[in-house]
Amino acid sequence: MQPVVQSGLGWMAWTWQTALFFGVIVALLVLMTALELRRPGGAPRHGILGLTTTRGDRLFISLLASGYIHLLWLAFFGTPLWGASALSLLVAWALFRYA
Repeated sequence: MQPVVQSGLGWMAWTWQTALFFGVIVALLVLMTALELRRPGGAPRHGILGLTTTRGDRLFISLLASGYIHLLWLAFFGTPLWGASALSLLVAWALFRYA
C-alpha cells in the first residue's frame, strides 16, 4: 500500500486563517529584526505598564494580549472574531504608543 501524499496545508489540518495568523507573526518577527539591525536597542522606555519595555517586549505583550482578547471574545460573544481582531489591533497600537 502506498502512502497518500497531500499537498498544501491539509496535512496539518490548518485553515487559511491559521496560516495567515502564523504568517503575520513571522512577518512581525522579520520586521522587528530589521528594526533592531537598523536601530539597535529599541530605545527602552517606561510607560503606562509601570515597567521599562523595548520594542520586542511590547510586541510580546501585544501578542499575549491578543490571544487573551480572542479567547475572551469567544467565551462571551462567539464567532466571528473580527471584533476581537480589531480590539487586538487597538490594544497593540496603544501598547506600542504608550507602554
